[in-house]
Amino acid sequence: MEKQPVNGILEEFRIEFLQCWHRLPNKGMFLILLVAWLALFHFLGNSTLGYIRTPSLLGWMHATYQPTNDPGANDDSHGRLIPFVVLGLFWWKRKELMALPLRTWWPALLLLGAALLLHLAAYMIQQPKLSIIALFVGVYGLMGLAWGREWLRESFFPCILFAFCVPLGWSGVSLTFPLRVLVVKIVAFICHYFLAIDITVQGTAIMDPTGRYQYEVAAACSGMRSLIATLAIAVIYAMVSFRTWWKRVVLIGSALPLAVLGNVVRMLTIVIAAEVGGQEWGARIHEGGPGGVYSLLPYIPAFAGLLLLGHLMSEPSRRPAPPSADGRVEPPTTPAPNRPAPKDAQPAGSG
Repeated sequence: MEKQPVNGILEEFRIEFLQCWHRLPNKGMFLILLVAWLALFHFLGNSTLGYIRTPSLLGWMHATYQPTNDPGANDDSHGRLIPFVVLGLFWWKRKELMALPLRTWWPALLLLGAALLLHLAAYMIQQPKLSIIALFVGVYGLMGLAWGREWLRESFFPCILFAFCVPLGWSGVSLTFPLRVLVVKIVAFICHYFLAIDITVQGTAIMDPTGRYQYEVAAACSGMRSLIATLAIAVIYAMVSFRTWWKRVVLIGSALPLAVLGNVVRMLTIVIAAEVGGQEWGARIHEGGPGGVYSLLPYIPAFAGLLLLGHLMSEPSRRPAPPSADGRVEPPTTPAPNRPAPKDAQPAGSG
């Protein structure tokens, strides 16, 4: 017997992509409107013309997402990855989306009009962050216009992840200050009462009373980056793994304490290393180490906590029934409840 040729992964992806593409209606209308919508934000998207002198909101986003070496600024480079994550999740949900009744839904024009009004207001008051929200809300509305209300409902996730494309910039520094103070206080408490390490806290700085080492919990080390990463992973994990909304809320809400826990572990590691080897040893972990491997410390307890919490809330899977003699799989039967026998019933053979 000749072996049938086995398609590679890329070939299988190409075949399945073409199948989905051919089944998708109103493709031409959607693509034309999408190009026109993006052209609006490219030529009339940004009115600030300040440090980033471009009228294109897309160009402004690209410049904002560039990594920064400023320890006092917030890093928004994750924004470049979000569209690819959303596309990947759309592909993951392709069977559910293709099974929907896909048709034109004109009420979606209201959503598109609201996005346009939001952008016009943001353009007039020079708030490109609001224009970014309008950009993605408009794309969401175009999908509803082309493929219907059911598509909007099923694609709310992953489209909600576009919220992570809104850069925080310097506004994120003010948001991280309470986290910096909280992390420092927790580290000082653990060092004093559990590790018997004497440290002094001044604001967001941790130092040895004898002056052997001193570290400033800067904005880049405050946990905002790990908080955003943990929150994004929590949203994806919750929406993919659970159908019950309260479980999703619990899992997403755990992102903040888990991110704080991760940064407490990182700062404790820095303090312990400094106690052993002085300022130099602690600085190696503080600066990330070779290849930035030590920078992954905050993510280990955060992601492990998400997996543990998801495991604790997971529902036990039902075991399939064994096949019958003819090979068919019978559905599991529920045993009938025991009912009391009638009073006038007599056992067989009596009388």
